[in-house]
Amino acid sequence: MSIISFIGNHYIDWKNVYYAISSVLSFMLAYKTLYWIIGFFFTRKFKPAKNKHKYGIVIAARNEEKVIGNLLDSIKKQDYPSKLLTVFVVADNCTDNTAKIAREHGAICYERFDDAHRTKGYALEFLFDRIESDYGRMSFEGYFIFDADNLLKSDYITKMNDAFDSGEKIITSYRNTKNFDENWIASTYALHWIRSIRYNHRARSVLRLATNIQGTGFLFTNEIVKNGWHYTSLTEDRALTADAVAQGYQITYQNDAMFYDEQPISLKVALRQRTRWAKGHLQAFVESGPYLFINVFLGKWYVRTKWGENSVNKKRKSKTFKEFILNIIENIRHRFASYDTLMQLTPFNIFNIARWLIVIVVMYGCYCYNVGVLDVNIFGGGTYLAQALRHFFTIKVTMNPGINALFAGMLLSIWLRILFRLGMYIENMAKAVYLFIVEHKNIKKMSIWKKMLYTLTWPTFDIIGRYAMYAALFMHVEWKPIPHESKITIDDINAN
Repeated sequence: MSIISFIGNHYIDWKNVYYAISSVLSFMLAYKTLYWIIGFFFTRKFKPAKNKHKYGIVIAARNEEKVIGNLLDSIKKQDYPSKLLTVFVVADNCTDNTAKIAREHGAICYERFDDAHRTKGYALEFLFDRIESDYGRMSFEGYFIFDADNLLKSDYITKMNDAFDSGEKIITSYRNTKNFDENWIASTYALHWIRSIRYNHRARSVLRLATNIQGTGFLFTNEIVKNGWHYTSLTEDRALTADAVAQGYQITYQNDAMFYDEQPISLKVALRQRTRWAKGHLQAFVESGPYLFINVFLGKWYVRTKWGENSVNKKRKSKTFKEFILNIIENIRHRFASYDTLMQLTPFNIFNIARWLIVIVVMYGCYCYNVGVLDVNIFGGGTYLAQALRHFFTIKVTMNPGINALFAGMLLSIWLRILFRLGMYIENMAKAVYLFIVEHKNIKKMSIWKKMLYTLTWPTFDIIGRYAMYAALFMHVEWKPIPHESKITIDDINAN
């Protein structure tokens, strides 16, 4: 018996395993449908703060002379007391006037030159060390993180302070886009951030779980950096999110605090950024995935504390029945938050493509070598596109056993995968329509023709992300800055 025949003889068994795994994965992620429903109707609201807290605003910038002044101007225009805000900028390996402009706009600016350690995380590590030396990190109650291209609505810090004053320790905010309608690439990013709000942030905030930090536009308590900043990977935001959840923190979302940032308009830059995100995603999974997995089963019996023994409430003996019930609820919350974050970090795309190639392509091809291609409909599949094509066309392939059937089986599997992806592409366009409708008050006004174009191109965001993940598995990825050149100011946005 040849190796091809041997593999083909085991195809049916492995196909059953393949679909069993698919069913299990679908069940594991089914809860996200609830997120979508909750996110459609609700988001968490915070009462006006009773106290005004003292904050440090932290900005890492590399050759950002074209945009950093506009960010600093938007900070000056906040309706929050300026005496409670101190702006820190690290001009990281800059060769332009970033540091000069930052100082002219009233920021405390430190310059860093270290080309061997180039990620944003290293720049933040340096900056928090300088803050400790000159001011003391604990002299500020919390810290905001922004990118140099951001712009803040005038009530941004006030709204974030409402959430902070309620007792929340890590808070993210509404990420809008200042160049939404510049081209289709920028629009895919813009819709992605809005999707994150509607499909993740809103529901997680309502359920008191932990949503994910997304690089910029977030606030955290000083205890996070009590011993310095130590997230220096390609995607420090993913690492911080995973570590915070593993330690028992909630990460909430303030829907009323809105800021704007600039999205890439070059496909080359977008591909480079998405590959870096994918590599950082894999690194965060390897580093924090095991701790999250342990927390799912052990809850607060096992909490990894990196930020100090008092930074999270470990499981303790209850003194009253009320405390006992509250501890049970908190333990369930922590376990599910760990599970949710683990599901978000797990690179399912890589696992799924591997099992598809092995079982559905290679093993099915070997099976066809043994028994032939048996009346296969070339428009098979469960997508609406496949069902519509089958309604109008009936084209089936039959082939006798042998080497030709082997290759025909493999090609049919690949074709049916392409057909499935085309069907999902069309169905995903409906998400863009949904987002344009439910977020129309927050989305920049544009022509219906642009909305139609951006609806057509929106699904490419996930396609690029999928293949970036495949590439990142094998590529050596280095951090490179994203160019920002938009001259849009917060006054321009407010005028529209």
